[in-house]
Amino acid sequence: MPTFPTHQDLMYPALLALKSKGGSASNDEMLEEVIRQQKYADDIVNMPHDDGRRTKLDYRLAWARTYLKHVGAVERSGRAVWAITPFGRDLQNAQIDDLVKQVKQAQNHDKKPKRGRKNEPIEDETVSEEKWKDELLKIVRSMDPSAFERLCQRVLREYGFIKVEVTGRAGDKGIDGVGVLRIKLLSFHVAFQCKRYKDSVGSPEVRNFRGSMSAKTDKGIFITTGTYTKDAQEEAIRDGAVAIDLIDGDELCDLLEELQLGVETEMVKQCSVKPGFFASI
Repeated sequence: MPTFPTHQDLMYPALLALKSKGGSASNDEMLEEVIRQQKYADDIVNMPHDDGRRTKLDYRLAWARTYLKHVGAVERSGRAVWAITPFGRDLQNAQIDDLVKQVKQAQNHDKKPKRGRKNEPIEDETVSEEKWKDELLKIVRSMDPSAFERLCQRVLREYGFIKVEVTGRAGDKGIDGVGVLRIKLLSFHVAFQCKRYKDSVGSPEVRNFRGSMSAKTDKGIFITTGTYTKDAQEEAIRDGAVAIDLIDGDELCDLLEELQLGVETEMVKQCSVKPGFFASI
């Protein structure tokens, strides 16, 4: 069995992925490019992380980005969008080990690392910012199957679907619901399936879902609390077949947060003192 890459192993591939994508990429784009360039085997690509909402490779790549950001090789230019810096463009693979040592030494001795930006603890930003997702998915996975179907129905309605009906039954391998998405003058008949998985959904499940669709269906949506294997992702967009959009656990959390369904966003109030005000009295 091949050795699973560490976050340090993934730092230089992450830089190469950003370069090949024109200098910036989303989390998903970077992961896809790293997999393509490094030619990782399916058992590495598909291995789920303990949290069940992303893969182990995705988790370690997040740590790699955090280290690269800490030394000033990449920057976060937007939500889940990363950009390479001039320093990062010039970095060579042979320099990675020394940079990691500098960061760890700086943390141990409470000093700034060379080329670093802030004297702050190394922590995976994705993990620290999104611990709420683990709590949310734990609750969602414990829901009754019919309740989860109704939750997915609500999400689709909130995003503009009409005539959304839940048709599936607990343990059903077919369609769980149908709806109509209307975009201006066009209407699309959509079938959806929603499964509370913790592990990965494979290509057979996607094929079975497509096979259960009627001839009138224009598109399918598969919603899971787990992840999708590489084969499942390829099956979803297979040429000559009805396209199926895949929503994994991580994306489902984002949708619920955006719609404020069971998730409340708290804005932190910050105060700053203006000395000039007092000097002018």
